[in-house]
Amino acid sequence: MAVIIISSFDPRNASRYIGIMESLGAEVRLLIPENDGHRTSGDLMDGAGGLMLPGGPDVDPALYHQKPDPEAGLEINRPLDDLDLRLLDHALEHDMPVLAICRGMQVLNVVFGGGLVQDLPGHRNQPPARSSEDSGPLPAEPLSHEIYLSPGSKAAAVIGLAGFFKVNSLHHQGLYEAQRSPRLMTTAYGVEDGLIEGLESPEHSWVIGLQCHPERQKEVPRIFANLFAAFHDRAETHQLGAVV
Repeated sequence: MAVIIISSFDPRNASRYIGIMESLGAEVRLLIPENDGHRTSGDLMDGAGGLMLPGGPDVDPALYHQKPDPEAGLEINRPLDDLDLRLLDHALEHDMPVLAICRGMQVLNVVFGGGLVQDLPGHRNQPPARSSEDSGPLPAEPLSHEIYLSPGSKAAAVIGLAGFFKVNSLHHQGLYEAQRSPRLMTTAYGVEDGLIEGLESPEHSWVIGLQCHPERQKEVPRIFANLFAAFHDRAETHQLGAVV
């Protein structure tokens, strides 16, 4: 059974990811900054086969050498940033499979020395208005757009198809080629605006990032579910010490 590490700022945000991975037979270890931020990355990752970095709050611009734009509407959780950076450093050092989704892909680019655009209007709907009975922010409904996934990429290989896909869009940060780390390879981009929609590390066996949210399975092509199955299989192989 593969042990998958998932980091998040709270269990609710991670519930879709956890449900998918557990349905594939994985044991999920959820890490939250307030509970796990003081532990060493070695302790946190002990016995794990793969790391998933899911969607979540904005990455602190200080991590890519910028000051926060007061007009960007940033929602930063620096303890989560710090936890993710430690986990990702450990995973990369040990060539562990990594699946980085939305914020996770942005963290991946930052760790490799790239940057981000702090605010991208038009890439997500605004959350619905809150009533007096609501507690906490309400989620925004996703927009959709077309991306192109390159043939020859690991993502296309595990999904089983390259080409044009209609996917969801639920983010307000991202990156273009100007912000991409030169150590990472662009594998998908937005057809209309050229925004990077996929990244992979040529330096590692299985490090895949996607800007869309494949865990919202009704909003992406069905074959995107293959991504989670391939991640699980790769994590299981890594855990057994037989990565090739």
